[in-house]
Amino acid sequence: MNLHIEGRVALVTGGTQGIGKACAIKLAAEGAQVVIAARGKDLLDQVATEIRSTGGTVTAIQADVSKEADCERLISETIATYGRIDILVNNAGTSATGEFESITDEGWQADFDLKLFAAIRLSRLAIPHMKQHHWGRIINVTNIGAKQPAAKSMPTTVTRAAGLAMTKALSREFAPNNILVNSVCIGLIEAGQHERKAAKLGIAVEQLYDKLTADIPLGRVGRADEVANVVAFLASEAASYVSGSSINLDGGKSAVM
Repeated sequence: MNLHIEGRVALVTGGTQGIGKACAIKLAAEGAQVVIAARGKDLLDQVATEIRSTGGTVTAIQADVSKEADCERLISETIATYGRIDILVNNAGTSATGEFESITDEGWQADFDLKLFAAIRLSRLAIPHMKQHHWGRIINVTNIGAKQPAAKSMPTTVTRAAGLAMTKALSREFAPNNILVNSVCIGLIEAGQHERKAAKLGIAVEQLYDKLTADIPLGRVGRADEVANVVAFLASEAASYVSGSSINLDGGKSAVM
């Protein structure tokens, strides 16, 4: 299927690892001009080189999207480089969870800044440029805990739930401008954080995945490229009548749609 995003400009935050990297690679492979943003310069350079080696167009910008000034610089450098922004993938984030009584105000604020305020600021900055061309796609990467929070799952489930509310509200406000806003709610996806957890437990990551997939109907962990395929679809003309939606990418685990 031709997704018809050749020449579109796509910004992917958290674009050097896991889902973000997979999204950047997929969008570049489909012909988009991709901007990847992350805090670490070495990984940015590495991923940019990887994308260019396959013929993709990419610009790497070092930025901490939890900071307002970096969000402003990220959008301004994207516009200065490509003259427009068509696709925004708000992916940056970590899975911060713990017992409610142990989470400090600083912990709450850091999670809101990284996940919610980054998406708010980048969307607010990108939307005027999308409106100029009467075309835009915003995809917010959240997780299934936003819909079905478990015990000891905060602050992540709270900030992600706010992201879902923002997705729906933006989709309704900017539909007249042909700016489509959707969310993908991920479940268990292969990631470095699971490898680090397995190492801390002194077990192979496969053993950890076996344990974590016990309640997943498909019986396996998801891959980052499987998320990227859905993100690319939502960013494309193929999804031209999809807005305000939240797609679960969880192997059937979530009990809610």
